[in-house]
Amino acid sequence: MLSTEQLTQAAQWLGISTIGLAGLAALAFALQWSLRFRMVGVASFTGVLTAGVFALSLAWYQRPDIPGAVQFSRVFDNSTDQVVIAVPPTITPEQLEATLKQASFDLYSPGRTSPDGILTIRARTVIHPQPGLSQPLYLGVVRRSLVSRNDENQQIEIDREALADLSKHSIG
Repeated sequence: MLSTEQLTQAAQWLGISTIGLAGLAALAFALQWSLRFRMVGVASFTGVLTAGVFALSLAWYQRPDIPGAVQFSRVFDNSTDQVVIAVPPTITPEQLEATLKQASFDLYSPGRTSPDGILTIRARTVIHPQPGLSQPLYLGVVRRSLVSRNDENQQIEIDREALADLSKHSIG
């Protein structure tokens, strides 16, 4: 996977190539070469590539990996400010906290909107209190700002009672 620095450097080299090819196209026109129109096309295409790679270098963002986070799946997302993720019923409090942090990074998008500017992500699992009955159990929530990509003040709340209930019910 390319880093932002590598994409920026590639955009710079493509920009230099574009300028060189545009100069060569201008020289081809001045000297009436037969391939002068092809040179315009090559220079133009290189300019489009330059713009694309430069735009990609501005928008490229690699999400960090939080140690201890377990895999989760998104089960509800209203595309604005509410998300629910499913975690395995064997999750520990430390894993839950790491998973909520990972979800806050993974599910952040600058396209999300909210009246209060807060994205709320709830973590839940499914318990089986008796055979043939499934019940969702909410284990924790993270609230983060939609204004900044790297929210240092995100609030993580873990429901310790709900985690204790996990051991009381059959997992399956």
